[in-house]
Formats: sequence, structure tokens, C-alpha cells
Amino acid sequence: MEIVRAVGLKKYYITETYEVRALDDVSLSIADGEFLAVVGTSGSGKTTLLNMLGGLDVPTAGGVWIRGNSLKDMEAEERTIFRRRNIGFVFQQYNLVPVLSVYENIVLPLRLDGAEIDKNLLEQVTESLGIIEKLERLPRTLSGGQQQRAAIARALMAKPALILADEPTGNLDSVTSMEVTGLLKSCAERFHQTMVVVTHQEEVAQMADRVVRLEDGRICEGGGRGNGEKRMYPER
Repeated sequence: MEIVRAVGLKKYYITETYEVRALDDVSLSIADGEFLAVVGTSGSGKTTLLNMLGGLDVPTAGGVWIRGNSLKDMEAEERTIFRRRNIGFVFQQYNLVPVLSVYENIVLPLRLDGAEIDKNLLEQVTESLGIIEKLERLPRTLSGGQQQRAAIARALMAKPALILADEPTGNLDSVTSMEVTGLLKSCAERFHQTMVVVTHQEEVAQMADRVVRLEDGRICEGGGRGNGEKRMYPER
């Protein structure tokens, strides 16, 4: 079943002297439970696409639907709430709050949303990621790999439909990169979540179910409907 559909996405930056087409008519379907990697050279539009899928930025044209909900038809506050409840983010820089413990960082989005903390899920997630013994420590006392695992746990705790990871292994060595990617994949399978990872590392991309390659803001390989068969949304 299709969980994400992007149709005709365009993101243009226009001034009096130049025009940059960060995304140029990108359409993409992602199936429920799919682990998708987005690859491409610097400036190909990878992060821009991720920002569109996550509702962090608004396209110049086109739209994104998640579970049938149109992001472009939401007001800014409504989109923020939808994003917090339905999309988990993992970034290259971890984005952990340095004065909060690992536990406090992991549950912070839930507290901001006034949601109840699922202690059983917390135990399962942190045990799966190998950080259950690190919950009372501050981020600065952890290795880069451990901090990224904490960031992954934070993304998983809201039970999002979709997890978006932007170069999640960019600051890690090759061995730790593969470990973290393996954990992302296994957690997505265990907790029944859809994963989209932007990466420049071919070794990471090859662990995905499907690889989408971007070039000059366009999909040059791996587009289409993923494992979904039924078209849910109109083309325009």
C-alpha cells in the first residue's frame, strides 16, 4: 500500500539575475514499510526533496500526500502538529539538547505534544539500539554513534508513519555507519515504519529496498510507485 506520494514537486529559487531549480518536476511513490535510499551528488536536490516530504519546506509547485493527507493544504501550525505526530527526523548533526539527559532528549517531542510516554516501547527501542544503559548520561559523554542512536530512538518514540534521515551517518566512521544503518533498517522492520534515508555513501544505499538517484533536481533512476500498486492521488 502506498503511504507517501509526491506529485510534480518543484522548488525554484529565482532572483533578478539567476534561477536555481533545486527540484524540477519530481514525482515519487513510497510503499508502506519500504526502506528507500535517496542518493546523488552535492546539489542534486536530495535534502530539498527530504524537506518537501517532511513538510519542512513548501514547494513552488506540486504536492505531497502522507496517508492521504495533503501537506500543502494545511496551515503552518496544522502542518507542524501533523509533522510532530506522523514524521520522525534523524539528522547528520544529531540535534540533541546538550543540557538534557539521553532519556530527556528521547522523550522531548512527546512532552512537547503532551503525549503519554510508552515505557514499554521506550525499553524496546533503547534496548534494540544498545543505549538502554546510557539513558541518564548527557549527550557529550557519548560517542558519535551512540548520540546518533539516541536521535534514532527519539524519532521512533512518537510511532511515526514515516522516518526521514538526512545523511544520518555523515559524521561517523565506515564501520559505525554500517552499524547505524543496520539498526535503522532493523528498527523500521521491527516497529513497522517507512524509512527514507538521504546518503552519499553507496554502501549505505545498497542496504535499502530501493535506491532513487537524483541529478540536477530530477529523478534519473529508481522512481515510480515502489511496492504500491494502487494510485491514491491525482497527478495534478
